[in-house]
Amino acid sequence: MDQHKEFFACLALRHTPRLGPKVWKSLFSHYSSAFEAVQAAASWPGLELAAKPLARACAAEVWRAGAEEEYRAAKRAGMRAVTWFDSLFPAALREIDDPPCLLYVSGDVSLLGNPGVAVVGARECTAMGLEATRRISSQLSRIGITIISGLALGIDRQAHLGGLSGIGGSIAVLGCGLDVDYPYDNLDVRRALDEKGLVVTEFGPGVTPRAGNFPFRNRIISALSLGVLVAEAAHNSGSLITARLAGEQGREVFALPGPLGQPTFTGCHRLIKQGAALVENAEDIVHILRFDFARELAHIPNPEPDESADESAVATTPTSVAAGARSGGGKKRKDTMARKKGGKGQGPKDRELSGVRKRTGPDWRTDATLGDEERQLMEVLDGGERMHIDTLGRALGWESSRVSRALLMLEVRGVVHQLPGMWYLARESGATDAVAAPVARSEADGDA
Repeated sequence: MDQHKEFFACLALRHTPRLGPKVWKSLFSHYSSAFEAVQAAASWPGLELAAKPLARACAAEVWRAGAEEEYRAAKRAGMRAVTWFDSLFPAALREIDDPPCLLYVSGDVSLLGNPGVAVVGARECTAMGLEATRRISSQLSRIGITIISGLALGIDRQAHLGGLSGIGGSIAVLGCGLDVDYPYDNLDVRRALDEKGLVVTEFGPGVTPRAGNFPFRNRIISALSLGVLVAEAAHNSGSLITARLAGEQGREVFALPGPLGQPTFTGCHRLIKQGAALVENAEDIVHILRFDFARELAHIPNPEPDESADESAVATTPTSVAAGARSGGGKKRKDTMARKKGGKGQGPKDRELSGVRKRTGPDWRTDATLGDEERQLMEVLDGGERMHIDTLGRALGWESSRVSRALLMLEVRGVVHQLPGMWYLARESGATDAVAAPVARSEADGDA
């Protein structure tokens, strides 16, 4: 497939007046490329793919001036486009009602294949909201989950920083052109995303961040994710649009509760009343989405170590999820917003009593979805004692990347629990076990 022709054909469709996402989605379900669809414009009405006026307009090339201008501007700016039929185009975006036909991208495009969670919220927020957002995003990224947000100030900024701190990385979806620096106060995060994460937009070069662009941006944020966490939002926050779109797209919706009477949390509290899952930490999210994560990570090849990581951390840091992990991406999920409060899917209600936290999980012995590697690891770990990742590797004779992959799969399935310092503990099936207090760094280092 000629990428230049395909890119230009997508621009032709975008610049044909009144021809929008619903029509090009219909066209792409019939033709094997955008270029073929444009070439066959005259035949659309006979195939009931588009109305005659749209077909005539496309066949008459009314799009040419606009498409050529955007094509030249994108090339001058060195912007890369991922089009509908490209293998890197997210399958999840193809399944929404109003998909983009192309994305402009900057950074690590393989992140589009990672399982992701969107984290959104207010620009003006509390210290509590900022701290919780950074902490939860970091925890999720640490086990390979990509954090998706909108690069706004406040909650979005902390979400990206948290995502970039771990192996999952972060994706920013813009409401403007890829060549537009907005918001200016977030340029440091933008540069970090260009280098270590990913920035995407459906808007062409030079498009400014108008208010009407952000609902379009928000639908992509929610579509790329398995679930959306609203970390802090007032009753009129734009983040609630993302939550509504997530519910319509069949994604899970989570909300972080805040102090009663705090105006910037009223939107979160309303979402919880409407059926969003109340979450307090990353574990709540992983618990609810564990089957989605397990399905998407089921066929990941053994990843390569991150050569840019500090050498002292390589042995104990899980390796990034490989591209192509979204093998089950885009599948419809239960509409969280339609659930009754307290219904199935709510997060765990673990309570800490006298320093002991209750931890239970499924019985790995009867779980048919576990692979051979995961079963071998559980045979070693299932002794009731916590074990360091390096100890597991030595016991099994495995490289660290292989151990990390198996532990990640077991963790998202709820079979094992990760403790500070890369220690792991098997969850007891239907029973209660005591999770030790955080391990001192000196103790972890000594065993490693």
